[in-house]
Amino acid sequence: MSAHRILVVDDDPEVRSLVRTLLERAGATVREAGDGREALRIFFDARPDLVILDVEMPELDGWETLERLRDLSEVPVLMLTARDAEMEKVRGLRAGADDYVTKPFGRQEFLARVNALLRRSSGAKPVERETYHDGLITIDVADARVTVNGTEVQLTPLEFRLLVAFVRNPDQVLSRDQLLDLVWGDASGVAADQVKLYVGYLRRKLEPALDAVEMPITTVRGFGYRYTSTPTA
Repeated sequence: MSAHRILVVDDDPEVRSLVRTLLERAGATVREAGDGREALRIFFDARPDLVILDVEMPELDGWETLERLRDLSEVPVLMLTARDAEMEKVRGLRAGADDYVTKPFGRQEFLARVNALLRRSSGAKPVERETYHDGLITIDVADARVTVNGTEVQLTPLEFRLLVAFVRNPDQVLSRDQLLDLVWGDASGVAADQVKLYVGYLRRKLEPALDAVEMPITTVRGFGYRYTSTPTA
């Protein structure tokens, strides 16, 4: 487990503390999130090798969080639940979870399941790195590297998540609430002008590398923003 990055998502701080202690003693690097929305916000930055995800959380529960994680990545997910019911486990596995542990859990069994998932993930055939490329922009998602018109552009984590949200939905109009959901992980509690502000930041970062090429991110008044993909040569 040494050197592996693990994201622990649970609204119970005592459970998070216990899991973190077990994992760190085994050599893992651990990041914590107290709910699903926070987990999605830090997922890009943490780039974990494994996610340990509680089912029952307020607002965005484990099922919804799992669904959104699966939109982003095939990272292994170990679900935690207080319900020892067959249909609950079946639901988790069908939704894309890789394994299931019922609380309270035995420490040795828990660590064995974590190690099994990490070994399975490491030993599986190499997974193609997620990249995006059109005639203008190239993105290596794993390395958070962006090249525009042949020039590398340095973005902040939030600007990077915003650009990835656009290129994953090319030629579609994304509303403010959709972008808040995709980038911030929450459509509430964020000032209304944050999307406009950060779209502006992103445009300013991209513009010098465009070299007279038209800006691919445009405003659709009254609706939101659109990223127009450029055909490859």
